[in-house]
Amino acid sequence: MAQIPNLDNAPINLTSIREQSQKELLNILKNVRGKKCLVIDPKLGDSLSLIIQTSILKALFLPLEHGIELRHLSGDPIQTDCSKVVYLVHAQPKLMRFICSNIHNDLSKGLQREYHVYFVPRRTVVCEKVLEEEKLHHMVTIGEYPLYIVPMDEDVLSFELDLSYKECQVDGDTGSLWHIAKAIHKLEFSFGVIPNVRAKGKASVGVADILNRMQAEEPVNSSDIERYNLFSISSPLCRTDSLFGDVILGALCHELVFFLHINNGSVELDASIMGLQQEGKKTKVPLNSSDKLFKEIRDLNFEVVVQILRQKATSMKQDYTEMTTTTQTVSDLKDFVKKLNSLPEITRHINLAQHLSTFTSKPSFLGQLDIEHTIVEAQSYDICFDYIEEQIHKQEPLTTVLRLLILFSITNAGLPKKHFDYFRRELLHSYGFEHIAMLNNLEKAGLFKKQESKSNWLTIKRALQLVVEDTDTANPNDIAYVFSGYAPLSIRLVQHAIRSGWRPVEEILKLLPGPHLEMKRGGFSNSPSFDTLSGVSSSVAKVPDGRRALVLVVFVGGVTFAEISALRFLSTQEGMAYDLIIATTKIVNGQTLIETFMEKLG
Repeated sequence: MAQIPNLDNAPINLTSIREQSQKELLNILKNVRGKKCLVIDPKLGDSLSLIIQTSILKALFLPLEHGIELRHLSGDPIQTDCSKVVYLVHAQPKLMRFICSNIHNDLSKGLQREYHVYFVPRRTVVCEKVLEEEKLHHMVTIGEYPLYIVPMDEDVLSFELDLSYKECQVDGDTGSLWHIAKAIHKLEFSFGVIPNVRAKGKASVGVADILNRMQAEEPVNSSDIERYNLFSISSPLCRTDSLFGDVILGALCHELVFFLHINNGSVELDASIMGLQQEGKKTKVPLNSSDKLFKEIRDLNFEVVVQILRQKATSMKQDYTEMTTTTQTVSDLKDFVKKLNSLPEITRHINLAQHLSTFTSKPSFLGQLDIEHTIVEAQSYDICFDYIEEQIHKQEPLTTVLRLLILFSITNAGLPKKHFDYFRRELLHSYGFEHIAMLNNLEKAGLFKKQESKSNWLTIKRALQLVVEDTDTANPNDIAYVFSGYAPLSIRLVQHAIRSGWRPVEEILKLLPGPHLEMKRGGFSNSPSFDTLSGVSSSVAKVPDGRRALVLVVFVGGVTFAEISALRFLSTQEGMAYDLIIATTKIVNGQTLIETFMEKLG
């Protein structure tokens, strides 16, 4: 099955973005004439799989003079007979050292090759310095592959910045903010200038500032918009990036929408889980809008997913019984065969659901779910403390424990010094002192820290109605269904911005860490603002060609699938005046977020 997502139903022409990226990649490869070996950074390979399929890439270069071999970059020597090697890598010093090691290995064997290094999305001085230090700069032709945006689905764009949260919060490296602004500016050149901007959080405000500078230096003017004959995105809302950031509370609570560790539109599982007779082998299962059944169930609570799969399987069984016990016309047979085409999809998702149920039915999972809700409700400090302490002493998986501990720390604005020191000491005793670097990273990022002031979490929780009792997961009427009772803070802010603007919650915004801003972009002083459009019928918030106006929601630091589901839920509500496009540095969950901070001494 094709892994590349179907973008036909996207609110804007995302296919054009993908086709431009395909064209730029093919031009790079065609410019290096003759047979070549393309060596790809493994992480980049996942991104490229959403841009162009490997089979298509190879087919385009089938003639011998243009043939292409594909390899993944590692510290091991490249095994190829090609005289030309093209490296396609992220601009990271570690990867440059791998490349230098490969070239030195070739030189030691007397091999003469032509080397090309293309940085994604742009070259950096630091990486070129590595080549100079290794005295290889003169042997390498350097270029750029400007892949700033990867369409993940019909309504989701990724900037593919895995480490942006840690880089900003821990390392003080704000380079990813320039990357995000550049990506948004590229969108503006295709679809028009964004006239209204709201941002919350230091990093998000930083992106907005850079975006304004880019517009001043390289303006998108009205003639560009007319040439493309498209419409402008009405407003992005850049996401909060600090303690109450998108990444944090959403990622640390277990998502109860159809959840799997999905990476770049697919999930890798043991083949046996999918009913394949390939013992010990892995298989990739594509999960995006191209799969009609997945599109139907992906934003539902897991309990509801199981019910729908059961109904579909029962219906298929009844159809089969009718076919074998009664006389059917040729037309009836044709309809039945057509239904059978969906059988592989149903089987695949039943296998996935069965796999997930082995986790969701465990008492340990249900216990953790209960304690997450207790922590978010902030009513029983001692119960939460004792539970986390017990988890540490039982040496439960470190990421599981940290997930709870960080959530506990955030909702309490940090822990009292006595408790902070105690948990820190117990973690090191239970899991090893090599994790001290990771704990320092978490403290520096403000995720697990000492309490310096009284927590205002209860005030925020009540004012924004973040905890919703008696949530109906089967027929949801609030975004809280995605976490079975917790409404993601980030999505509540988007909801307020769209429906009534931020002015009614101005005082609450001030309680959240980091600055916030609202501004009109230059040259659009006469365009309707978010506030004047909020709450109006969809006929008012339409662009000249009759389509709904767009809101671009940008998440700096990462977004979870549950938060994406909550936004999709908002977009389908009666009276909603906008289509929503989601852009993010990376799709994350609690485990992947915590893993970015994990460093071991020695």
